[in-house]
Amino acid sequence: MSAIPPPSRAHLPLGRGSRRVRLLALGLAVACSVGVATPSLAAAPVLGSAVGTAPAAGDPGKAKKQVDKEIESLKEELEDTSASLKNAYLALRRTQAALPGAQAALDQATAAVSRADAYNDEMAVRLEVARANEARAVDELAATRAQLAETRTRVARFAAQLYQDQGMGQLSVALSATTPDDFANRIAMNDTVMDVQNQSLTRLATARAAATAQEAHIKALKVQVQAAKKQAEAALAKAQKARSAAAAAKARLDALAAKQTAQSKALEAQKKAEKTKLDAAQKEQARLQRVLVARARAAKLAAARRAAWLRKHHKPVPPPVSSSGGYLSRPSEGWISSEFGMRYHPILHYWRLHAGRDFAANCGTPIRAAASGHIISRGWGGGYGNRIMIDHGIVRGVDLVTTYNHMERYAVRGGNVSRGQVIGYVGTTGSSTGCHLHFETYEDGIPRDPRRWL
Repeated sequence: MSAIPPPSRAHLPLGRGSRRVRLLALGLAVACSVGVATPSLAAAPVLGSAVGTAPAAGDPGKAKKQVDKEIESLKEELEDTSASLKNAYLALRRTQAALPGAQAALDQATAAVSRADAYNDEMAVRLEVARANEARAVDELAATRAQLAETRTRVARFAAQLYQDQGMGQLSVALSATTPDDFANRIAMNDTVMDVQNQSLTRLATARAAATAQEAHIKALKVQVQAAKKQAEAALAKAQKARSAAAAAKARLDALAAKQTAQSKALEAQKKAEKTKLDAAQKEQARLQRVLVARARAAKLAAARRAAWLRKHHKPVPPPVSSSGGYLSRPSEGWISSEFGMRYHPILHYWRLHAGRDFAANCGTPIRAAASGHIISRGWGGGYGNRIMIDHGIVRGVDLVTTYNHMERYAVRGGNVSRGQVIGYVGTTGSSTGCHLHFETYEDGIPRDPRRWL
């Protein structure tokens, strides 16, 4: 049989199982805080129904965990999507997941600024009150000291006067009186003088005590002022730190918003490129299918002619292969990461056939021929990467062809191969984001579920 040109990828595997990936867009509302406008995210395109539903906006931690889980799942769903498209998509999803946390951090930082400002204002008032109390106490002490000085002067004058008038006792006053009225007047005057002197002494003692108490009070007020000053300084530092943290949180949020916008644009560009590649691959797949159908028709016609010739010449006709399962051997020892079936592309948003079965294995793991046959194509298959196609002839009434895709390298050049023979090694070439073998079976040129033959 003549070699067939290497086909391009048409039906790229998307992931495990036939479930549809249903994801809804994160509702991201980015607000402005700290007195500076935050860039609006309205202009940044957000993924549609293929993006996951986020938990409540009040729990950004839970939202991030959910997105991380979705991303881990999508890595399998997108294992046969081009790496550039997958990476652009996942990068945007991670940014979207980080936005609620950044917004929450900004909200917390803004609230901390408000609390720090209020505390700073309170400490400033306390400091002013403490300083005012100290100033008032200092003024009162100055007045008390002035009163004390005046009283001391008055007492000193009395003392000097008494020294000069040493005979001012009541007896000397009585003996110097000339008349009974003069005696009475002198006695009364002497009593008045003594009362004034005693009052002055009492005021002097009181002023001294007051001054001592006020000095002690001022010392206590100075301690209060120093404490209030330290509290005010700490409050100011706390407010400045909170303001810096809020500014940093807002800068991070702004950066994420800008990053999301850029990543959204990059994703759109990658989606267009991927769509162009897939359109070309589908055309190539349709061409390949026509070739395989024609080959199958020719092979079945040749087999029928061969059987007719054998019967005509009374020779035994080979019996048909049993219709029971298990005709093909496992081409790889890897675990099954994705089955044959329809898939919904979570990025490009359309259904398509995952036309084979995926065996997840490390790159470099041997790939074996599932049955004996003839290599009809070996080479680059576009999205399929390095690919080998083996025709196993007419089996169960159909022309059976198997394909082995995304190979790291080949182990055979062409010709006939036997069951279990190593034909190549697992890789991740073409539209693939992880090491695996994409194995397909074609019946008369039509892709069928490999489980019918394994």
